[in-house]
Amino acid sequence: MPRSSRQPDESTGDFVKRKAGSYVALTKPRVIELLLVTTLPTMIFAQRGFPDVWLMIATLVGGAMSAGAAGSFNCYLDRDMDKLMKRTKGRPLVTGDVTPREALIFSWVLAIASLAVFWFGTNPLTTALGLAAILLYVVLYTMILKRRTSQNIVWGGIAGCMPVLIAWAAVTETVEWPAIILFLVIFLWTPPHYWPLSMKYADDYNAASVPMLGAIANARRVSVQVVLYAWATVVCSLLLLPMGYAGIVYTAVAGGAGIWFVYESHVLYRETQRDHSPAEMNRKAMKVFHISITYLSLVFVALAFDPFVGSPLFG
Repeated sequence: MPRSSRQPDESTGDFVKRKAGSYVALTKPRVIELLLVTTLPTMIFAQRGFPDVWLMIATLVGGAMSAGAAGSFNCYLDRDMDKLMKRTKGRPLVTGDVTPREALIFSWVLAIASLAVFWFGTNPLTTALGLAAILLYVVLYTMILKRRTSQNIVWGGIAGCMPVLIAWAAVTETVEWPAIILFLVIFLWTPPHYWPLSMKYADDYNAASVPMLGAIANARRVSVQVVLYAWATVVCSLLLLPMGYAGIVYTAVAGGAGIWFVYESHVLYRETQRDHSPAEMNRKAMKVFHISITYLSLVFVALAFDPFVGSPLFG
C-alpha cells in the first residue's frame, strides 16, 4: 500500500530517515558511482596531473547531482512500468514513499542545482554538457527510445558517456580527441554491459513491454552482439596509444583487461550453443555483466595513474 505520509507507529526520526533514503534511491546511486569512476581519472589524464581541488570537487558534485537528477526524472517517467517489474517494484514511487509531485519537484531542484554548481565551479562548456547529459537521458532515452526500439540502450547510452566530456571540458575548457576516444569507449561498452543484465531480467522487461534486446532476442543472438561490441570497445580503448596519448600503465592495463573482457564474451557465446537451463544461462550472462564493470573500472584507474608513470609511448 502506498505510504505517502508517516505511519502511525513511526517516530519522526524514522520518518525523516526513510524519506531521505527514498529521495537518495530516486537518484540511482549505483549508477552515479560508476559515472564518477570515469570522471575523476579523465580529469587527471587531461591535466597530466592533479587539477585544482575546487575544480575537481565542483565537477564531481555537479556530475553526481546531474546524474541523480536524470535518474530521478527517469523514476518519475517510468513509474508505471516500474510497478510491473520485480527488479524495480521497491522503488520509492512504486511503494509510495515519495509521491509523483515530490519526485518531480526534487528532480527539477536537483537538475537546476547541478547546473549552478557547474556554472560557478567550472565553465560554460561544462555546464552546457551537463545540461545535455540530463536531456539525453531523460528525453532521448527515457521518453523516446526506451519503449520503442531494441536499440534503446545503444543510443540512449550516450548520456552515460557524457561524464568524460564533462571532465575533459572542466579541465581544458574544450573537447579534444582523447575525450572523444574515451566517450566512444563507454558508448561501445554500454551494450555488452547492459544486454547480459537484460537477459536475466527478460521476464520483467517483457511484462513492462520494454523491447530490450536481451529480453526479446534469443541468447545466441544477444551473445553475438556482446562479442562484437566487446571487441569494438577494446580496440577503441587502445587507439589512445598510436594517437600519442597513452603510456605504459594505461596500455598494459587496457590491453590485459580487454583480453579478459573479450575472452569472457566469447565464453558466453560458446555457452549459448549448449543446452543450459534458463537459470544457468542467466548466471553466465551476469558473469559478463560484472566483468564488464570491473573492466571499465580498471581501464579508468589506469588512466588516472598513467600520467605519473613515464610519458606517452608514441608521444
